[in-house]
Amino acid sequence: MGRKQPEPEPEVDPTAFLLTSSMAGFLLMHTKEIKYMCMVAYTFLHGDKVFSKMSESASPSYKFVRLVFQCTGGGTLVPIFINLVPVSLSTDAYPIAIAISYLLHTYTPILREVLNQSELLKAALVVMYETFRATVVIKLTSAAQTAIAPSDFSFAVFGPIICGGIGGCGGAFLPLDKGLTPIEKTGLAPNMTSALIGAAFYHLFTSTSLSDGVIDAAKKAHVIVAMYFIAYGLATAVSFKFGGGGTETKPEIAKKSAMKAKKES
Repeated sequence: MGRKQPEPEPEVDPTAFLLTSSMAGFLLMHTKEIKYMCMVAYTFLHGDKVFSKMSESASPSYKFVRLVFQCTGGGTLVPIFINLVPVSLSTDAYPIAIAISYLLHTYTPILREVLNQSELLKAALVVMYETFRATVVIKLTSAAQTAIAPSDFSFAVFGPIICGGIGGCGGAFLPLDKGLTPIEKTGLAPNMTSALIGAAFYHLFTSTSLSDGVIDAAKKAHVIVAMYFIAYGLATAVSFKFGGGGTETKPEIAKKSAMKAKKES
């Protein structure tokens, strides 16, 4: 009788903790409930940007269309670039989430004041917002990886990064008559910078030998990008003021700085 061959040892995954933790299930939006919750938070925070700057005399239809542009800007432009159906047309839940946020901002505008006053609420919404934004960036980067053929290298280098970066900018460049106005004076906004960095990391990690031997490399890269977005989003949404007791948001600091400059002048 032949000698029994020893059973192979199970493969050890030193980075398995990235996917086995309960936090990973949330960041990857494994359930529909998490997905819809993050989607509504995403559209609501975009609505806060739109309605806070818009005149009260603007027509309801104009407000709604601007909200649609703000929420789906990247998901509209990138699919057009790579010959796919825009996200707002291919995902039925998206228009529903946008409509919910529109109704909340229209009929309960006090929610915007609560958002600006409550750091805890803002932090919770930012976490859900950035979780969903990470998924948007990853999906559009992955779609560009598949759609764009390699040219001078073994894989398309810059195309997917640019597509992912645009996907994470929201409606910064819509409607198209804005041109480059959003970056003319202040340069890239924080969400633009983080989107480019996240898309570059995901694309280069999954397309090169950096991911060789990594089990579920794409999912783990997704978790890392989501955690980075959340940390970056929280850091830019709230500015902590030490020595004065309490915190101040970025808009509050900007408003105080403008009032101080006006008094000095």
